[in-house]
Amino acid sequence: MSGDSSAPTVRATVVQASTIFYDTAATLDKAERLLAEAAGYGSQLVVFPEAFVGGYPRGSTFGAAIGNRTAKGREEFRKYHAAAIDVPGPEVDRLAAMAGKYKVFLVMGVIEREGYTLYCTVLFFDHQGLYLGKHRKLMPTAVERIVWGFGDGSTIPVFETPIGKIGAVICWENIMPLLRTAMYAKGVEIYCAPTADARDVWQASMTHIAVEGGCFVLGANQFCRRKDYPPPPEYVFSDIEEDLTPDSVVCAGGSVIISPLGTVLAGPNFDGEALISADLDLGEIARAKFDFDVVGHYSRPEVLSLTVRDHPAKPVTFTSTSEKTETRHK
Repeated sequence: MSGDSSAPTVRATVVQASTIFYDTAATLDKAERLLAEAAGYGSQLVVFPEAFVGGYPRGSTFGAAIGNRTAKGREEFRKYHAAAIDVPGPEVDRLAAMAGKYKVFLVMGVIEREGYTLYCTVLFFDHQGLYLGKHRKLMPTAVERIVWGFGDGSTIPVFETPIGKIGAVICWENIMPLLRTAMYAKGVEIYCAPTADARDVWQASMTHIAVEGGCFVLGANQFCRRKDYPPPPEYVFSDIEEDLTPDSVVCAGGSVIISPLGTVLAGPNFDGEALISADLDLGEIARAKFDFDVVGHYSRPEVLSLTVRDHPAKPVTFTSTSEKTETRHK
């Protein structure tokens, strides 16, 4: 990409690697090794896949059918819940320390545990080791809804940083036009798309979003073989287990980095675990938006508009002790 003294260039890396399933400590060790390697290449921003910490439960039904759950499925959920992390919590502290140690902005897919509900979440950290915040997946896809709760409008942030405005949208959320519009309205420049989708059509979505949003899109997926999950009968890939060998690829990756003009800068990689890197010329954003600014000169707000409810949605609200006391005295 052409240089521009008035617009910085950011070296970004997308990690394509598998979780060590049911072993969160070992997964964090692996994350640090990969982060150190990326930092060694001069990367300033490193993006990990969806559910990297905690694991993407590919192929699992958790023993659930309409009107019925099995004892084995409940035990599987217990183990999955145990592998998730609290936010805040010690694993978040370790991730923050890693970001500070290697002086990189870190975007990490995790399974977040809040009580007994799990969320598919992305965590953001700056290069000084500060935890910035999180995005919870608004709409889990298909059977994901059995095991993950739903995010709300309070966790769709875009963070303004020295390397650009960074946000994340997870997997098939990226196909939700209104959520994308909300991200564009927040000014996202580096649009991170952690995913579990390795299909060819996913590449079309990534390119479309880059052009639509006038932003860099960083798609991060795991590359997994059957042996990266526990063996049967502990873990079973529903309907296809008998066709799999330990080396069978169950998620082929496809991680990619795309420019605001739709140019593929790195990837897609379908060959194995890898670090996919590119230099992002942030001047390309203005060049692209000269053609099309989706929430600017192309928006037509007198015809089309969007309202985003960005407050937390809480199922139970308690009044303070003082308010309760005052009410009793009255």
